[in-house]
Amino acid sequence: MNPITLPELVRVKTVPAKADVVVVPLTGDSEPAAVDLPTSVGRGYERKFGQSVVDMAKALGAKPKPGATTVVPGLNGQRLVVVGMGADEPTPKTVRKAAGAASRAVAGMKDVRTIAVALPADEPELLRAVVEGTLLGQYAYAPVTAEPADKPALEFSVVSTVADKSIIEQARVVAEAQLVAREWVNLPPNLLYPETFAGAAEDLVKGTKVKVQVLDEGDLTSGGFGGHMAVGGGSAQDPRLVRLSYAPARAKAHLVLVGKGITFDSGGLNLKPGESMSTMRCDMAGAAAVIAATHAIAQLGLNVQVTTYGCMAENLPSDTAFRPSDVLTIYGGTTVENYNTDAEGRLVLADGLARGAEDNPDLIVDVATLTGAAMVALGTEIFGVFSDSDEVAERVLGAAEAAGEEAWRLPMGEWSAKALESKVADLKSGGGRWGGASIAASFLRSFVDEEIDWAHLDIAPASFNEGSADGETPVGGTGVAVRTLVEIARSLQA
Repeated sequence: MNPITLPELVRVKTVPAKADVVVVPLTGDSEPAAVDLPTSVGRGYERKFGQSVVDMAKALGAKPKPGATTVVPGLNGQRLVVVGMGADEPTPKTVRKAAGAASRAVAGMKDVRTIAVALPADEPELLRAVVEGTLLGQYAYAPVTAEPADKPALEFSVVSTVADKSIIEQARVVAEAQLVAREWVNLPPNLLYPETFAGAAEDLVKGTKVKVQVLDEGDLTSGGFGGHMAVGGGSAQDPRLVRLSYAPARAKAHLVLVGKGITFDSGGLNLKPGESMSTMRCDMAGAAAVIAATHAIAQLGLNVQVTTYGCMAENLPSDTAFRPSDVLTIYGGTTVENYNTDAEGRLVLADGLARGAEDNPDLIVDVATLTGAAMVALGTEIFGVFSDSDEVAERVLGAAEAAGEEAWRLPMGEWSAKALESKVADLKSGGGRWGGASIAASFLRSFVDEEIDWAHLDIAPASFNEGSADGETPVGGTGVAVRTLVEIARSLQA
């Protein structure tokens, strides 16, 4: 794994005179209306060029569309990155997107070291959004190569009158956690497989207040984790279950997180089409999110106990692979008729959920790139939220909104559980063509006691960006759900 090295970032009250680049917002409707420049910069610009920054930006094609960037010549070799902010009042979402887009534009420039970010940041939530967007936007996965390119060390100064230094530090912790999740998702599956993924999780929390336990194939077999052993049975890479524990002395609540960590998903004997397989290294994004978020929660010192399970396996076809119609015994004894080997994630999650329910949590949240059905329903930028509790669903959706991530509640109920009826086992792992994401959610709910609050995040729609970069979202792994999980933990402190 490439080490995550964050650029230097500090708060300043005014734009440093010697900044190589100054990032400024462009607001308006269809036509550029205003660039919010420090007065001294704006006057100096007009004296030198004989026109306003707005006129120059407009001549160069600048648009106020949120996230659109234009580079404008500045004073004494200094350049301006003009970034669209739309016509409405700035929100954390629009500011985060603008900061991410500008940061990405700057990261691609030559001979740039110091950057002043003069976006709206005079409220705590806006400052947090600017810092997160700036740090997330400059990320790009470094290719595996014999001659890695030197990446210049950037220094960002965020212009803000908010004096609370803890806001920047908290934003740095959360952004770094999301970058760790991105990096894991982007790693090729021959480099990140269950054993090395478990090792990376151990390395991440080393020296912190998070305790870690790794169950190998022997532990999983003797412990009765039949979902892991079935899914991982076709691969030479044996499965792992990583358990993290963060337990502050006076914790207000106990949160259990469970993440799907399928480091490569071929579909097993129900083999995927070749074109659907190339991005299946991202099928461990749920485990990446819960592990990275746990580390962030501990670094932030949130007063919530967190127990986390990263359920790791590789799903390949071979003479030892599990089959459709096999009956599997999940941790705790529940038997499952397997209906499709390409619905493997719910089987390892079932092990993790059943084990996590024994920890006496106040809330269990599982995170998984679980179904294509969620992608059909929601597109490629919104993740699905399932819960049989309106209160829990509102908590999760509120956390996502506070974190600046897009989420939508999807339905489940007796109708989706009915598809799980089996004649040869306690239940079936799926079935039927319609409502696949809801059926999968009902299956997962079967492994959590009814009295325990539970939510399921299906992040398949938003975990891997195959399009172009947008705002703070890069190409490839997005690290989605990390920020939402941190906000869920924060909400449980009350």
